[in-house]
This record gives sequence, C-alpha cells and structure tokens, in this order.
Amino acid sequence: MPEPLIRAQSFTKEYVMGSTVVAALRGVSLSIATGEFVAIMGPSGSGKSTFMNLLGCLDRPTTGEYWLGGEEVAHLSDDRLAHVRNRKIGFVFQHFNLLARTSALDNVALPLLYSGMAQCERQQRAGQRLGQVGLAERMDHQPSQLSGGQQQRVAIARALVNDPLLLLADEPTGALDSRTSVEIMALLQGLNRTGLTVVLVTHERDIAEFAGRIISFRDGLVVEDRANPPRDATEALASLPGSITAA
Repeated sequence: MPEPLIRAQSFTKEYVMGSTVVAALRGVSLSIATGEFVAIMGPSGSGKSTFMNLLGCLDRPTTGEYWLGGEEVAHLSDDRLAHVRNRKIGFVFQHFNLLARTSALDNVALPLLYSGMAQCERQQRAGQRLGQVGLAERMDHQPSQLSGGQQQRVAIARALVNDPLLLLADEPTGALDSRTSVEIMALLQGLNRTGLTVVLVTHERDIAEFAGRIISFRDGLVVEDRANPPRDATEALASLPGSITAA
C-alpha cells in the first residue's frame, strides 16, 4: 500500500488560558491519501480549525507526529516549516486575503517572490494559473473590480502557483452566495480530478457533500469518518434556478 500523503498520529493540542488548560484536540489519528477530496466538519469549538492549522503547518501539535509527503514535519525548525508551507501547501481562505491595490496577476505571483525566480517567469506561471481558474481575461483587474467568486478564483490560483501537494480550503464558500459557492466547488472538484489532494473545512453539510470523504469532529475527537458518493457540482449548477438547459 502506498504511503499516505498525510498521516497524523495521536495529535493533541492544548492551549493555556490563565490557570486553565483547554484541550482543542485529544488524540486524533488519521491518514489522507494522495488524490482524495476530504471535507472536515464540526460545530464551533469541535477542533476542526485547530486540526486544519496543524495540517497547514501554521501551528504545531502539543504531542503527536505529522507526516506530509513522507516527511515528518511537526518537529521541524521554524525556517524549515515555513519552507514546507510555501512549497507543499496551498491555502484558500473565506475572505480571499488579496492585496487590494494589486492586480490579480501580481496577487497570484506573490508566493513566488522569494523563490529566486525571474519576474517574467513568475508572471508567466501566475498567468497560467489564472487561466486554469477561468480568469485569463481578468489578470490586470484589482480585487475591487472583481466579484466575490472571481476574487476567490484569484485566491485559488495563488494557492496553486507553487504546484503544492495539498490544497487546504478553510470555509472557501463562506462569503459567497449559493450559486457562486457551487461554482467554486465545481472548480475544486476539477482540480481534484487532476490528482490534487484537497482538504476542505466547512460547517455547511451541502458543501461537504461535494467531497468524497467526510470527517466530523466534536470535542476534539473524530466522531465520524466516512466515504461519501460526491455530488457532481457541474450537475448541481445546471439544476439551480435560472440555469440555461439545452432544449
């Protein structure tokens, strides 16, 4: 059996608040294979966001091991951990996190700035990623000139620009209307079909149903981990009110 892309072993995470110790994760172990599309769900305080932060190397577990692409990363130095984040992980957030007075092209190229890559090559790669998410004609637009869905596409292109092993999407549809949310899920499904591993955090059950596996957290523990026959987002779009169907 091939080595999983992600292997979290006995994750715990504790936060000290005054004299109180809060256990956000209490011994979570799970694996995610290359090419999976996984949705992580749970109520507020369940530990799902803490788990996402650990997967993204934005934080370290209090105890436990984390293997990403065959490398144990939980105990790396800060500099090495930053290198892993930049090279192996792409991040997509609810509120896009784009630079307001910067073009879509330069927003996407930003993660390449410190790579030593020539500017023309950075812009070429950023342009390719914008084309991949359907924004080839919007490269010179600033975020204020784009819709919410287009801004999220820019953010996804930025997450892809370093050819990551893993795409982490934290509530990527939380600031979008229903139709645009399904459009973004269709894009993520398309990326997943190319072999990209996608891990999505969401509190919306209908969004989670587009993933092929759903993991539910409660009180710092995994309470459900099941395979899911995913809804096809392209078909879901066609069935929404106002969609144009062939006669």
